[in-house]
Amino acid sequence: MNTTHILSFLNDLQANNEKAWMDEHRARYQTARQHFIDLVGHILGELSINDESLRGLNPKECIFRINRDIRFSKNKSPYKNNLGAAMAEGGKKTDQALYYLHLQPNNESFIAGGIYQPPSPILAKVRQEIDYNASELKTITDAPEFKQNFGEIQGDTLKRAPKGYEPDHPNIELLKLKSYIVMQKLTDKQVTNQQFPTKAVQVFQSMQPFLGYLNIAVS
Repeated sequence: MNTTHILSFLNDLQANNEKAWMDEHRARYQTARQHFIDLVGHILGELSINDESLRGLNPKECIFRINRDIRFSKNKSPYKNNLGAAMAEGGKKTDQALYYLHLQPNNESFIAGGIYQPPSPILAKVRQEIDYNASELKTITDAPEFKQNFGEIQGDTLKRAPKGYEPDHPNIELLKLKSYIVMQKLTDKQVTNQQFPTKAVQVFQSMQPFLGYLNIAVS
């Protein structure tokens, strides 16, 4: 789980984002990817102690490809400058709330979790749960550890109240969200610290009640 190697490779890839360079440095990429797989596997193992949905999940099912889809993009760089993993039952292809790890050089790494831009039926379920049971969500997000790690729930918002809800609804700001995400940004120094795997697990564990709330809504 050498995160220094991961960031070093990604930093060089960012400066040389072309197929010829990647072909020449394929072994470095494979080593960085394996370190990332090992890191994700460690995190899954620790989180699955309290989150049964992660048990037996292969870390490779969670990790996104480094190749970019450039078909509809003006940016024709063939590779991403980050490694990311979405951890949830079923891996990265899930409609559930998920844990997300993003490693990117130049202090662009972060830990996040939640539901990002869900389809309308799932968003409607989350809003319905908030309408019925906002007090539980507020208890989770008002907890000192949650506040320290994430601050507040993030996400783009509607300009007006969503259909079916009054503008003066007591929880209208939560209902107007189009995503329900929490995030902690990370510096390169934090990521390359030997204690980072332990730190990452602790941060992910502190969001488990939040993800649990969202998954009850979705199910």
